[in-house]
Amino acid sequence: MKAVLTKEVGGPETLVVEQIDSPAPGKGEVLVDVAACAINFPDTLMIRDLYQFKPERPYSPGGEISGTITAVGEGVDGWKVGDRVLSGIGSGGLREQVAVEAGRLFKVPEGVNLVDASALLMTYGTMIHALKDRGDIKPGETVLVLGAAGGVGLASIELAKAYGAKVVAAVSSDDKAKAAVEAGADETVVYPRAPFDKEQSKALAGDFKNAVGPNGADIVVDIVGGDYSEPALRSIAWEGRFLVIGFPAGIAKMPLNLTLLKSCDIRGVFWGAFAARDPKANAQNIADLFEFWKDGKIAPRISETFSLDEAHTAIQKLENREAVGKLVVVMDS
Repeated sequence: MKAVLTKEVGGPETLVVEQIDSPAPGKGEVLVDVAACAINFPDTLMIRDLYQFKPERPYSPGGEISGTITAVGEGVDGWKVGDRVLSGIGSGGLREQVAVEAGRLFKVPEGVNLVDASALLMTYGTMIHALKDRGDIKPGETVLVLGAAGGVGLASIELAKAYGAKVVAAVSSDDKAKAAVEAGADETVVYPRAPFDKEQSKALAGDFKNAVGPNGADIVVDIVGGDYSEPALRSIAWEGRFLVIGFPAGIAKMPLNLTLLKSCDIRGVFWGAFAARDPKANAQNIADLFEFWKDGKIAPRISETFSLDEAHTAIQKLENREAVGKLVVVMDS
């Protein structure tokens, strides 16, 4: 079978495409013919050995797949050949077939396209956990989303609106602001590119405050980090919740006196660890996502698809923060 492999530490240009042997499902596993593999920010970090998990090389990047079961291993109950599934597997998805632990599978409902399904789990799974479990979101609250036009950002907007919140989307361009509004954002802020000096940081904080209103943002969804985090924290409401999702712009150093002055919380969001520690709660969240999808409240936005041979281009584009919505690698026919 055909696979994208990382054999050395480096960027997308170091990836190679090779023919390798097809896997056989082990005990408790199924074999999935991969239909599509969505690209996510951890993929850009893992190939550079900058992520908390470092699989042994050679391996395939790609932690989010959809496909069809073609073989069932020993001891697997509840799954059969022909079932359409999606799964978060951490890595190994950029190949035509993959063996997956049965406990990591979710059934794709009838009527849902497998390519679309590949774009659901990591972004929306992260954000339903962030907003519901970590953010304690309530109807009528105001949510400020940094990096609102990427896959996670657009999921944040849709889910916050599904929960009855007002959403302010912060983005880096007018085109991305348009995408955020199309996803349901009520207000937008277009911020300049960091780094910021003290006056620029103060000005951005003022822009955020004007957009969220006099009471501040009840929840800040920080997908960006770096110099953008402190201005957002300065716009938070009394007893607000600042959710740390990721930091492609760098790890922020936050002035903790602000947490005292606002009586607010800074809360980490690690969806992968949550899903492993509490699979039952995660499964309920995924079920809720499919209900939201069926009701038309969310719809994964795939802005571009790529072949396996083009997977490095997709990862490079995401790394450069050029993507609006999700980038998905579709297996060659």
